[in-house]
Amino acid sequence: MAKVALLIGVSEYQPGLNPLPGSVLDVDALREVLVHSEMGGFAETNVIVLKNPQRQEMEDRIYHLFANRSRDDLLLFYFSGHGVRDDRGQLYLANCNTRKDNGQLVDSTAVAATYLQNKINSSKSQRQVIILDCCFSGAIAQGMTIKDDGVVDVNAYLGGKGRAILTSSTATEYSFGSDTTEETGLSVYTRYLIEGIKTGAADTDNDGYIGVDELHEYAARCVKEAAPAMTPKFYPMEEGYKIILAKSPKDDPVLKYRKEVHRKVEQGKGKLSSFAERLLVNKQNEWGISAEIAKQIRDEVLQPYREYERKLAEYELALRDSVTAGEIQYPLSPSIEEDLQEYRQHLKLKETDIIAIENKILLPLKIQYEKSLEPEEDSFEQYEESFNHQILTETLHDGITLEMIKIPAGSYLMGSDEDDSEKPQHQVNLQEFYVGKYPVTQEQYQAIMGTNPSKFKDNPKNPVECVSWDDAQEFCQKLSEKTGRKYRLSSEAEWEYACRAGTQTRYYFGDDEKQLGEYAWYSENSRTKTHPVGQKKPNNWGLFDMSGNVWEWCEDGWHNNYQNAPTDGSSWNDNHSQTKLRVLRGGSWVNYPRSCRSALRNYIGYRFGDLGFRVVSPQDS
Repeated sequence: MAKVALLIGVSEYQPGLNPLPGSVLDVDALREVLVHSEMGGFAETNVIVLKNPQRQEMEDRIYHLFANRSRDDLLLFYFSGHGVRDDRGQLYLANCNTRKDNGQLVDSTAVAATYLQNKINSSKSQRQVIILDCCFSGAIAQGMTIKDDGVVDVNAYLGGKGRAILTSSTATEYSFGSDTTEETGLSVYTRYLIEGIKTGAADTDNDGYIGVDELHEYAARCVKEAAPAMTPKFYPMEEGYKIILAKSPKDDPVLKYRKEVHRKVEQGKGKLSSFAERLLVNKQNEWGISAEIAKQIRDEVLQPYREYERKLAEYELALRDSVTAGEIQYPLSPSIEEDLQEYRQHLKLKETDIIAIENKILLPLKIQYEKSLEPEEDSFEQYEESFNHQILTETLHDGITLEMIKIPAGSYLMGSDEDDSEKPQHQVNLQEFYVGKYPVTQEQYQAIMGTNPSKFKDNPKNPVECVSWDDAQEFCQKLSEKTGRKYRLSSEAEWEYACRAGTQTRYYFGDDEKQLGEYAWYSENSRTKTHPVGQKKPNNWGLFDMSGNVWEWCEDGWHNNYQNAPTDGSSWNDNHSQTKLRVLRGGSWVNYPRSCRSALRNYIGYRFGDLGFRVVSPQDS
């Protein structure tokens, strides 16, 4: 039986990826607690540290960590750095030579998450702990299995067999800006993982051992206060949650006092009342804790709450200073909006707190600007007026409606020459059909399904997301039963026809991607979240959000290109389609402009926080 760890920290990057100075500090700090005889208990020779490695070195070390292991071995893999996604949403771990070309990842310069998954899944070790402190790290849990090659005598010291994956973010979240805690220089999530081990505070059941589930719970709780926009996740497999990673001092009075402080601070939501202060003084005296140590513990426990308050004050002050200096005027310029977005991501503030601060400071500017404009008819309203005779409206529940726009029969040239998956271009002929004016919203989904799976729930008119293809199918079935009219997902051909709305350009508004912000929520303006539908300009047929906001499921199974594709507008599901992979269209809040093109195709087989859908209904249903 061996305990082996591979710790990788990448701080230095090529242009296009921001440096992360905290990452190399992360691996040093984690190594310190792992090799400590009274904490991690790993042999020093069994903890390998890589700082700013190249791709080949990373892959070699990953191979050796998981290969030729016995089933009793405890393996720990840790990565701190940039997680990046390509156009198709696949995750990669970046290294010092990872680069982008015209904003797109050069995938041959990064370590594919599938490589790591394959090595993990093929290992004989039945005790594996994977810790990822990077963007989109929750995506690594997709496709994981645990190899079981027989009965194993589980050593109580190591806990249960299986695998535990701890991530600093979900499959859709950014985990970094250059996001470190001021006091330590460590990244936020890792800082609290280490604190939980070093202080013993993660030993929530007081048994003298720290399981991976206890460690994650402690770190996630602290992160929630220091950086609420981050959502650490824990993915145990089999009995992975029982794996013991470190020891803690059992029945230690200092540890008991720290846990009591944690309890009272959480109870007071970051503040200690005078009664709580008195109680803690009594406990301090009862357990023989010196005043100096007691103050140090209180300061450490209160630190994430104070750090978040500091960030709120910093953001508000920065906005006020910019307004006073005349740097910010309404409407915000694209460059200012881009700078603000990066600043918000860096501070990791709650969306509700951002809105409250901006309403206080920027709302007066908006009101003043709107008053300065001469009254004029709204172009969107004029446009929609011309489409009134083509709109079908369904009442779903208590004032919640679904608007469908009639799409005329016609033909168009489907596909493009920009990507092999979009070739060959071919003529498609379609009959009339109705398509949703907007992607299905959260309130519409709730009205039909009775639940809302979305991550971004700050507005009921946000598009529903975190829905699978099967979820969308069930919605269509229930909607059809409720209304008596047939509803389904669009075929891929119908979707592109409706999106183009009579155009053959890269986007439905032309070829200039600089105009995309007028029509779509995408990576440059979304603030890493969805937004209420209908806030951007529609296409020529009155359809909103056909680019950006959320990817939209289509009926079709994935084909690698259009060879032998149907030409009648029907969905393409045959023996050659990959039916576990379904087609997605339109791009989302997380994507670059290229992914929001009218012809761009994507596929996936599971849920993400940027996957939604739009419904269609045949003319004769």
